[in-house]
Amino acid sequence: MTPAELAEVVLSAAHAVFTERGLDRSALPDSTAVERPRNPEHGDYASTLALQLSKKVGVPPRELATALAEQLGRAPGVKSVEIAGPGFLNIRLDAAAAGQLARTIVEAGEEYGRSERLAGQRINLEFVSANPTGPVHIGGVRWAAVGDALSRLLRATGADVGTEYYFNDAGSQIDRFARSLLAAAKGEPAPEDGYAGAYITEIADAVRGIRPDVRELDDAAAQEIFRVEGVALMFEEIKTSLRGFGVEFDTYFNEKDLHDRGELDLALERLRAQGRVFESDGATWLRTTDFGDDKDRVLRKSNGEWTYFAADCAYYLDKRERGFERVVIMLGADHHGYIGRMKAMAACFGDDPERNLEILIGQMVNLVRDGAPVRMSKRAGTVVTLEDLVDAIGVDASRYALARYSSDSPIDIDVELWTRATRDNPVYYVQYVAARTASVGRNAAEVGLTRGDAEAFRPELLGHEKENELLKALAEFPAVVATAAELRGPHRVARYLEELAGAYHRFYDECRILPRGDEEATDLHHARLWLNDATRTVIANGLRLLGVSAPERM
Repeated sequence: MTPAELAEVVLSAAHAVFTERGLDRSALPDSTAVERPRNPEHGDYASTLALQLSKKVGVPPRELATALAEQLGRAPGVKSVEIAGPGFLNIRLDAAAAGQLARTIVEAGEEYGRSERLAGQRINLEFVSANPTGPVHIGGVRWAAVGDALSRLLRATGADVGTEYYFNDAGSQIDRFARSLLAAAKGEPAPEDGYAGAYITEIADAVRGIRPDVRELDDAAAQEIFRVEGVALMFEEIKTSLRGFGVEFDTYFNEKDLHDRGELDLALERLRAQGRVFESDGATWLRTTDFGDDKDRVLRKSNGEWTYFAADCAYYLDKRERGFERVVIMLGADHHGYIGRMKAMAACFGDDPERNLEILIGQMVNLVRDGAPVRMSKRAGTVVTLEDLVDAIGVDASRYALARYSSDSPIDIDVELWTRATRDNPVYYVQYVAARTASVGRNAAEVGLTRGDAEAFRPELLGHEKENELLKALAEFPAVVATAAELRGPHRVARYLEELAGAYHRFYDECRILPRGDEEATDLHHARLWLNDATRTVIANGLRLLGVSAPERM
């Protein structure tokens, strides 16, 4: 029995009690929930439904809890119900009801853990969006891991998600990039405000290979060639790096398209129609202070040039016009000041900034070895890149390490820890369970043991304390996935998987799954094989949500 199924049983019992007592059934909720008590001695699950309904119907909570307990005690699969405190219900399942979960998980396969919790929501999720002026640095890699995992979680809970990379191919940073490439091609030092590193020389050489005639052009014409071709090469390298990291985007959106299609003018017209635009000192402004921003923002300068903020407005409007109800943007720690102005901008369009726009801020990441920061990338010159991280600890460990912590916490990634084949390495600890459960399956096949027909499965045999502990951990997976999606926290899945891995290791150590030597396979062996395979299913499903592999061998 899953927690969701038990919750339905609890609600059904409440309906029966209300009917028997003539209480107002309109006070009953459409759904309820059960949770695991912190102390396992208090039972398998707990419900606060009696406390929630007591005031609504004017019945003391313990009296209502007593009636619910009596009704629940007659339900199939419920072993006992105890009343604690002012009216908590502590529920224990019988072994058959608890063990049935193993078959449910195996039969559901990849679908176990998925739900329709966020069905109907259209979400645009923008992450990474690093400027194409250099390789993806370690901060951007964090968003690649977290953003991709979050997109998988949102889809697993029924949301319609579009992932997006905003490709900034306009503006002063691109101009500095082009000047840097031109300088490298001429054998000159990088401009004072330009970009340095071996990658600049590599790209400059590649552009000269594509356009040999660039050497014959004047500086202005040559710089334009380096801008167009250099940006294209750099962005293709970024996409290739992210693809190797397991991250693909549904849309790569060019900022230049906003300008070429006149979308900045359209955004200005919309904002003007809302009465939020004014002119001052020859410039065009948006009155964001009406919605809590610390100052009004310039959209168009007195010289006629658009500001970056104007492009932000146009891009937000473009997403909303494409039908996305909620726009989620992941930004680095240095963008914290953007929240107020972006929320105010959404309000200026007439949107609800709490419903239509969500901004997530990620903190810094450091790569360390022996307690000291890893040296800067020789190729990038100034930063640790995606390739540096992957070279140091691998794709799986990188993705797991970056997704394992709440994105609003700074983290240090210890190269020694994340490459260690020991239990103190979190990704190894979890992946080892994936490999061990697969190994049990192979060994079972070698001795002719299979799970057997589902109808012959005897879940009531899974009554050992460690079996029960493992079953309860497996039962939590759907709720963990739903909560992680709603709270935008992939780290919750990683931490859950580590708890599940611990429960499996304890089960494996105390409960013999396969028969020894010439020992006949019993119904208990078959039942434990179901439980073993259910664990592999959940471990694999959880790792898949993080974009991490579930190896069959290690």
